[in-house]
Amino acid sequence: MMVRVARQVHGRCVVALCAVTLTLAFQQVLVAQEASGVSEAALRAAAPAEWLTNGRDQAETHYSPLDQIDVDNVDELGLAWSWIIPKSGARLEATPVVSDGVMYATGPKSFVYALDARTGEKQWQWDPGIPDERQGGPSICCGDVNRGVALYGDKVFVGLLDGRLVGLDRETGLVDWTVQTTPRGADYSVTGAPRVVKGNVIIGNGGAEYGVRGYVTAYDAETGDQVWRSYTVPGNPADGFENEAMREAAATWTGEWWIVGGGGTVWDGMAYDPEADLLYVGTGNGSPWNRDTRSPGGGDNLYLSSILALNPDTGEPVWHYQTTPGDDWDYTATQPLMLLDLPIAGRDRKVIIQAPKNGFFYVVDRLTGELISASAFTDDLTWAIGVDVDTGRPIETPEARYGRTGQGVYLSPGPGGAHNWPPMSWNPATGLVYLPAQNSSSYYSKADEFEYRQGVWNTGLGRARREDRPERPELTGPRTVLLALDPITNTEAWRVVSDGAHGGTMSTGGNLVFRGSGDQLIAHDARTGDELWSATVGQGTATPITYELDGTQYVSIAAGRRVRRVYTFALDGLPLR
Repeated sequence: MMVRVARQVHGRCVVALCAVTLTLAFQQVLVAQEASGVSEAALRAAAPAEWLTNGRDQAETHYSPLDQIDVDNVDELGLAWSWIIPKSGARLEATPVVSDGVMYATGPKSFVYALDARTGEKQWQWDPGIPDERQGGPSICCGDVNRGVALYGDKVFVGLLDGRLVGLDRETGLVDWTVQTTPRGADYSVTGAPRVVKGNVIIGNGGAEYGVRGYVTAYDAETGDQVWRSYTVPGNPADGFENEAMREAAATWTGEWWIVGGGGTVWDGMAYDPEADLLYVGTGNGSPWNRDTRSPGGGDNLYLSSILALNPDTGEPVWHYQTTPGDDWDYTATQPLMLLDLPIAGRDRKVIIQAPKNGFFYVVDRLTGELISASAFTDDLTWAIGVDVDTGRPIETPEARYGRTGQGVYLSPGPGGAHNWPPMSWNPATGLVYLPAQNSSSYYSKADEFEYRQGVWNTGLGRARREDRPERPELTGPRTVLLALDPITNTEAWRVVSDGAHGGTMSTGGNLVFRGSGDQLIAHDARTGDELWSATVGQGTATPITYELDGTQYVSIAAGRRVRRVYTFALDGLPLR
């Protein structure tokens, strides 16, 4: 069995994984994989040599125990191979996955490819041929991005911009099945990576800026048949409610919110706890953004900007925690979720953590939904002064509700959030979470008149001329910064100011944190934040991963805007030119 040792970190004891070679149990799992593809047992085991899911494990930690590359030799990393992604479009946001020596990932416009993970040689590629929006393609809020694929059995699963979910044959890339997960012609899109839970492929969607009703759906991995669908906000009461949760949620809305859909889309963060048998999803902003337009009588507008725990067999909600009640600012809670077991205040707690757009870092009991702690992680935060731990509600500033005051106002963070899609990572040896954070502000004002129109943004915000706005406050913090946070105390351990836009982070057993920043792939000492190595890979970095083949550990990331590539590094690699 894998050995566990106790170490003292910051004056307390945390559990750290110290074995990095495959145990007999893992070897048995891999043998089973070779015979039948990626199994449920393999997903749960999360063998160190592979990267089978978006976050490497179902807890979405983005942590690998591999330690061949460590703080002492990371400066010897060189390029093992690279591969040009033959598809243009928006920035790269995908986290690759690796199984049986093959890497699977996505590029712009839902382009899918499979590469030999040893050499970078192309195994196959698949282009769904989705046109741009101006050529009749789907309406897309924030670029034709895609965050990756899921593996299960003998298939690769990918969500497409036009709302389809597709099962591809792992060996050939040929389409096995396809299903339309969204209404044809509606303003939905899919940019997130699917997850597989108990033989079902779980997928959400985006589109709240345009005006849609959010939901998450499970499809049978073998056939593509729909197993269940769970809505995140209530529909028209005259049509009845899908379940009691939607009936209760409707009591927190007013007016005719269903005309514009309400929002609450599930476009990114998910996690699964097999012991508790709970599926966790994060929900998005309201549609329109302005609450006084979509719900003129006020209300919390459940389940916008919330963490939801669902029964994975039925999709029925078990509990919820709303990070931003009555969201007025596009402060989604769709950002990456992570499951940890932590000793907090003398108790062993099973928690779910999240750093959503609103600027607070949340530690929540993942069995009950009870808030344990919430602290600001961003330097510029003016919409609230804190979170009341007893009620779980933010303490809003008087000027934050611009719809009620009738006064436009600059607030921090802006709609891009204090943290967005780039994944954070965890290291059990240091007890720290590595978060790519940012500081921003934006001007919010309520539109004097609002009329819903399909195919365009329906935010309900005003368009005040610059000369009619107050002076924009100067930011007090850096535009982007890497934070190391202690989730037990909910405090900052160290920070590194960044020079460019964030990619995601990944931590390893070699006491390293790898991250994309600007045009660089950077390795930091996980304990101190000291920069130990970097390589120029191109602007628009995605999220790094690591894996091991034939005794060699590799680190890989997709990056670049003008020329998009997958870069893979190893200790015996060549200098990057």
